[in-house]
Amino acid sequence: MFPGATTDREAASYVVVGAPLDATTTFQPGTRFGPDRVRKFAETYDDYDRRTDSRFSALGVHDAGDVRPWDDVPEYLGHLAAELRSVVYDDATPLLLGGEHTVTYAGVDAVDPDVLVVADAHLDLREAYDGNPWNHACVTRRCLDDLGVDRAVIVGARTGSEAEWNRAADADVEVVAPEDAREWLDALDENGFADDDSVYCSVDIDGLDPAYAPGTGTMEPFGLEPREVRDLVRAVAPLADGFDVVEVNDRDDGQAAAVAGKLLREFAYSHADASEAAEDDDRTDSSE
Repeated sequence: MFPGATTDREAASYVVVGAPLDATTTFQPGTRFGPDRVRKFAETYDDYDRRTDSRFSALGVHDAGDVRPWDDVPEYLGHLAAELRSVVYDDATPLLLGGEHTVTYAGVDAVDPDVLVVADAHLDLREAYDGNPWNHACVTRRCLDDLGVDRAVIVGARTGSEAEWNRAADADVEVVAPEDAREWLDALDENGFADDDSVYCSVDIDGLDPAYAPGTGTMEPFGLEPREVRDLVRAVAPLADGFDVVEVNDRDDGQAAAVAGKLLREFAYSHADASEAAEDDDRTDSSE
């Protein structure tokens, strides 16, 4: 169980779901161990968050465990999406723990957002990788082309094939290089998110520089710093209807898992804080 996720499923505002898919990893496997590893390295975190003056255990988080994968990736993603859609139907927010980045497809399918915001070293805009359109290197492309996401913002991308960079030049993709991430965050309010846009936030842990998160399958140097990804999650969470953190494996001493668990908590704290503030505003408006 994710530490602090003590609420019953029926009463939950947030539902953690593990998706330990490890079917298409192209270099260092081990994402099947990701969800449990994130849970383990989140055990030491204090319940209280001073920034939001709240306790994680009081946010209404439930851990539904893992959705066990099998080797038919499209079929598994359909099943996973159905599990996550049940969370959405219950007016709760899904918090997905990967697993390889392909599982984001199921999260996006369940939430049906207008905008996908991704922290990632890679563009993941391939039509197929080694002939497989469900490879983790294709997930953002699948969300755009197959699920009808209007726009993808890829923060931290620093590598891709020539064909991917050509696809990234299209109007429905915005790429924010690592060196531009802070400026993009500082200008988030002017970055084109409409008031009625629904957003899904995905963090591929390899978006961070591997010096901070070496426990991932395809490390790419010169990446984002942890505070930049934390601030991205804090900024996007109030706009988002779903979140995942993916591509954590077991090939380090827990650095990647520790960051991933902290980012999930940051999302929940920020999302809940914004929701409470909106409810307070509504009550004030109704009383005037």
